[in-house]
Amino acid sequence: MALWKTKKIENDPKMTGVGGAFKGPTGKNIGIDLGTANLLVYVEGEGVVINEPSIIAFDYETDEVIAVGQIAAEMVGKGHSGIRIVSPLNQGVISDMEATKKLIEISLRKAENLTLELSSSTLLLCCPSEVTQLERESFTSLGNKLGVKDIFIEQEVKAGAIGSGLDIFSSNGSMIIDIGGGSTDIGVLSLGDIVVSESNRIAGNYLDNEIINYLQYNHGLLIGKKTAERIKAEIGTLRETLENPRSTYVSGRDVVSGLPKKITIYENEIRDVLTVPFEGIASLVLKVLQKTPAELSADIIVKGILISGGGALIDGVDEFFHKRIGMDFTLSKRPLTAVVEGTKLLLKNRGSYFVKPTD
Repeated sequence: MALWKTKKIENDPKMTGVGGAFKGPTGKNIGIDLGTANLLVYVEGEGVVINEPSIIAFDYETDEVIAVGQIAAEMVGKGHSGIRIVSPLNQGVISDMEATKKLIEISLRKAENLTLELSSSTLLLCCPSEVTQLERESFTSLGNKLGVKDIFIEQEVKAGAIGSGLDIFSSNGSMIIDIGGGSTDIGVLSLGDIVVSESNRIAGNYLDNEIINYLQYNHGLLIGKKTAERIKAEIGTLRETLENPRSTYVSGRDVVSGLPKKITIYENEIRDVLTVPFEGIASLVLKVLQKTPAELSADIIVKGILISGGGALIDGVDEFFHKRIGMDFTLSKRPLTAVVEGTKLLLKNRGSYFVKPTD
């Protein structure tokens, strides 16, 4: 059983060159988005070959890897004492370094099977903004151990801005709000790098926990993280005016009786749950704007602010920020894959972030 779902390779791993000459694996650019919720891998010439949850399952006694990605995610909340299920990144920081390194190792081994020679490849690893220097050095050491000699690390907010279509290489300022799974990163970028940035842990996982707490204390129902994610996706909204509110069923365990229980909840309830956390994000946006140089502030007024990450998919998020901040907000066209898409350009421009490379 495959641990990761990857692009199907029809041809033999060793290709044939012009005139039938044998051609072995070659070095390519590899970009990895190491997100709290998902791990994505881009390989030059292949596209995004891995897009799976950042979850890994171990055998409790032998500590061997049982499953990673989607297969491991399906085990969450359903495992037994013989299985240890780990989400190695928590709230934008690495909570289990060894499990994180194992995820990266498996993804690189998969990439290596795509007619790829790691020793002559360049690897870009995009990490949450709160990753420490020691963790960066550990990732570099892991890449070297796997045979990758050319490795560099970038913040997700920079790659996400590029992948969302912002030209961060010009002198005009751009601003992005990346609401991910573990953290919300806000950055103002110009001349190829981050000028001002802030981060907090009000993000996807935090919102899920708020929904779990609401149902427990207001409906007497215990639910798991997967159910909270489904509720957020189906009826999550920030719109103040709701005509014919949507509803969804929720199944869980009754707090009092301990028996299975099923109820119906409405989107106006979830709106009330989400409003308070998003007020916190709005306050962080204002903080970044107050620290932004005047000339860049003028550019942002004209261009507006981009919203990316999974949080951009919540209904009415752009309208919510507009009403509280008074500026224009737009949604990324590819909020979930913007970071890994941005690695393409950063890989082409290896070593200099001040001149946008030509295609």
